[in-house]
Amino acid sequence: MSMFSPPRELAFTLSDVARLLRTYSDQRARELNMTRAQWAVLVRLQRRQGVKQAELAETLDIAPITLGRLIDKLTSAGLVERRDDASDRRANRLFLTEKAEPILRQLGLLAEDVMGRALAGLDDKTIRAMTEALMMIKANLKHELNSGAEQGEAVPVRRRAQA
Repeated sequence: MSMFSPPRELAFTLSDVARLLRTYSDQRARELNMTRAQWAVLVRLQRRQGVKQAELAETLDIAPITLGRLIDKLTSAGLVERRDDASDRRANRLFLTEKAEPILRQLGLLAEDVMGRALAGLDDKTIRAMTEALMMIKANLKHELNSGAEQGEAVPVRRRAQA
């Protein structure tokens, strides 16, 4: 029997699974000469073409300077381009290039393989239920962070450096 409550056991397990998934994804991304951070940038851009660089940094929970270096590398590789924002001269909007399309297809296949291996033994119904539960946890935590900020409490914001 565990010395911790089921919610605390869940917290430990979530942390372990997230760490292992990051490590395994890093390993697999190298097969395509990519980092997990670069992979994340490309996929987020695929979802939101034309996003401002600052907004993308916030979405990815990384420092703007770190994202800037990632974008520099992806731009040099011809996968991403920066365009001036018509309404804000200080801002750049980010777009994928045509050269990114085959890379994104390969990354999509890789993601399916990674998650297929990670979720082996689980049926679609269980995966949907787990996803719904995790989305609820995410919403609860966002609410707590936002309500803490609204009440004037210091809400720590952690930025991870990724390059």
